[in-house]
Amino acid sequence: MSGAAAEEARARRSLLPALGALSAFGPLSMDLYIPALPQLGRDLHTTEALAQVTMSACLIGLALGQLLWGPISDRYGRRLPLLWAVGGFAVASIACAFSPSIELLILVRLLQGLCGAAGMAIARAVVHDVFKGPAATAGFATLTAISGAAPVLAPLLGGALLTFTDWRGLFVALGVIGALLLLTAALYVPETHPLAERTTGGLGNDLRGIGAALGNGPFLVFALTLGLASAGFFAYLQMSSFVLQNQYGVDAQGFALIFAMNSAGIVLGAWISRRLARRPPRPARTLGGAAAGTAGEHRIDGRRIVLTSLSIGTAAAAAVLLSALLHSPLPWLLAPLFVLVGLHGVNNPTLTALALSRITRGAGSASAVLGTLAALLGALLPPLLSGTGVSAALMGATMLIAFASALVLLAATGRITRARS
Repeated sequence: MSGAAAEEARARRSLLPALGALSAFGPLSMDLYIPALPQLGRDLHTTEALAQVTMSACLIGLALGQLLWGPISDRYGRRLPLLWAVGGFAVASIACAFSPSIELLILVRLLQGLCGAAGMAIARAVVHDVFKGPAATAGFATLTAISGAAPVLAPLLGGALLTFTDWRGLFVALGVIGALLLLTAALYVPETHPLAERTTGGLGNDLRGIGAALGNGPFLVFALTLGLASAGFFAYLQMSSFVLQNQYGVDAQGFALIFAMNSAGIVLGAWISRRLARRPPRPARTLGGAAAGTAGEHRIDGRRIVLTSLSIGTAAAAAVLLSALLHSPLPWLLAPLFVLVGLHGVNNPTLTALALSRITRGAGSASAVLGTLAALLGALLPPLLSGTGVSAALMGATMLIAFASALVLLAATGRITRARS
């Protein structure tokens, strides 16, 4: 291997860990302070529903911000917009710590999400720039596995910090993490979008790029499927703190430990997704039984993987709901929850790769649409259903609706999505 080739290989090896960290803005923005949600509500004299809105505001920012940063990265490149946005996230996190009211906190959380969205949208676009085919699926799985470590570590760190600080101190910690991610982006993320491939024109051209993604039938089906499945995952994120602490009597540190164990399932699910993507092609057989070429790109195609995952998720969500309705002991609730959270590690990278594989130009805009649909559905569905209070039964029912809807959508659109998946 030449010196230049060896240098490029080293750069690729450092790129995915850096992108994985940058794609973790969603988990970092929410999971670090989830153990403090009940405390935050009491301190700001607000309701459980409004305390959840501080998460929803960030999710809405993460959603809408991707529609901003995706097209910007298509026009101006990946690197510079990423650096500006990550710096803004660090500043907004410190501002959250000093918010005197729930209304101002919700507003600043929206700004925090808008900035953090760049890391999520641009990281996916960079993987699309650099990797193709099964390597892209494996790359997205690596991103999910690394970003999946954030939900493992963040609540543990949040629970530990809560032993000597309050929810405001957790946002200061987020500001420090944002500064470290800015340094990571500056050191390890090069420009991957060549000048010749960048878009030109104004807002109208950006909207055309988003419109092209929305008009791509297979892409849209995969994106909506990911959005519905993510809504079930976000229902867990937004409701589990209230369910486990208020209904089952788990303290903040105990919740952080349970949350971390569940989130380890994301890493396991992403590892499974990566292994399936890296499987060698299956030899086709002639009538005499001899191998004759390959029967397809993957031994198990991505669409089939997701259908299996969503079927398991629907059954697990039904088990959560049944456990809640029967008032079963806590372990009977935690077991299916672990399965549901772990399946996010399978669904996210596989559906992302399937969706973006249908895009030939404007990967930033397509990545933005993909992330926006997932974040908006996750941001809006749980609070809308929580107006009368949060319970284990409501959490289970929300997750069941989300997973079952995703399963029905993907199964019913086989003619559109089966080819090339």
